Amino acid sequence: MAVKLSKASLLPSLNNDRSDELNFRKDEIEHFENLLKFAASICPSSVEPKTSSQQVEDIEKAIYKLSEWYSLHNCHSKLETMIKSSRGFLTRLSKSKSGKLMRTMVGSYLDMEGITVAIAIDLCKDCVEWCQKEKRSFLRQSVECRLIALYLENKSYTEALGLINKITKELKKLDDKALLAEVHLLESKAYHSLSNLTKSRSALTSARTAANAIYCPPRLQGALDLQSGILNAEEKDFKTAYSYFYETFECYDSSGEAELATTPLKYMLLSKIMLNLPEDVESIINNKICSKYAGKHMEAMKAVASSLRDRSLDKFKSVLAEYPNELSEDPIIVSHLTDLYETMFEQNLFRIIEPFSRVEIAHISALINIPVTVVEEKLSKMILDQKFAGVLDQRAGCLIVYDSKVVDESYSVALQSIIHMNKVVDSLYAKAQQLTHWN
Repeated sequence: MAVKLSKASLLPSLNNDRSDELNFRKDEIEHFENLLKFAASICPSSVEPKTSSQQVEDIEKAIYKLSEWYSLHNCHSKLETMIKSSRGFLTRLSKSKSGKLMRTMVGSYLDMEGITVAIAIDLCKDCVEWCQKEKRSFLRQSVECRLIALYLENKSYTEALGLINKITKELKKLDDKALLAEVHLLESKAYHSLSNLTKSRSALTSARTAANAIYCPPRLQGALDLQSGILNAEEKDFKTAYSYFYETFECYDSSGEAELATTPLKYMLLSKIMLNLPEDVESIINNKICSKYAGKHMEAMKAVASSLRDRSLDKFKSVLAEYPNELSEDPIIVSHLTDLYETMFEQNLFRIIEPFSRVEIAHISALINIPVTVVEEKLSKMILDQKFAGVLDQRAGCLIVYDSKVVDESYSVALQSIIHMNKVVDSLYAKAQQLTHWN
């Protein structure tokens, strides 16, 4: 199954020159396309350029405008052809100007609907090969940074980490702090996906160190704070995680990144839920700033908080079924909601078995509306984890609950007294020996 390319990337886009004025007439588009055909006919190996400065400016404008137009209208093949056919023209320009044009085209291509991750990876690889051939290191590193993000989206962690190690060495030599911060952030995400929290936090620290040495764009600063919140949430420090998610939300909201602001807002609500503060969720949603982000994502988190407040497993499962896109597609939310479900499951079981010394497993199953096999497996795990004292009588289909053992501390206290007395006696004996020796 082809993986669709995510549009809510937390990294700075390669295309930062998007125009809002895209209402071109048909004759304007034809004019731009004719200019593009002329640009494609330019031979990069010719000694004298056959274009005037005005023609060069017109071709540059055509590339910018057509990139936006093709991206808006999902003209995949036309934009891909333009990226490849305009390379001869780009070799005649300065590296900074040609790099900006190439980043615009690639960014527009990756922003199109219907582009799969595999197709995006192939295009970026092709651009990297061209950059290597033309010895355009800065542009290559920029495209490789986007390629790493695509590898992560495709779950190709080996390829991503291999490219990260290679490009990191180059960026350290060049002292490119901005791109180095982005690469270390991607490295942190890669290790987090591999459940290596130690290396993930180390990479995030490196990213922050690089970002602190330069002006950090709001989008990158928000991504760094978001990753910090995610790592703190993984360590069950949801109070600190909430503060980072709030910083991220404020950063995106103030910079007009409405699409990106939804994610940290969801994570803020998730943190309150995991802190067992479901009543705070509704107050956050009704906040003046947060209310403009109302939608199915917020309704889903509100429903989860409601099920937690009611301690209802049935309600919790129905919420997951009602909002599959909002709750099941984000691996961060899935991970923590799975933990929450297990906690609620255990709490319900404790509440049911508390008054019994012997109870049928089928009766427990009927009360919480969960299959007998699942209940039996969970009870067995809880007994092995020593969460309560009991045994499963599978022949009778019953759970036998033992009274909790009251630990008598008198033995340990007496033992400690004997140990201390022994030390005192040994000390007195040593002093007596010294006195005898002097006499």
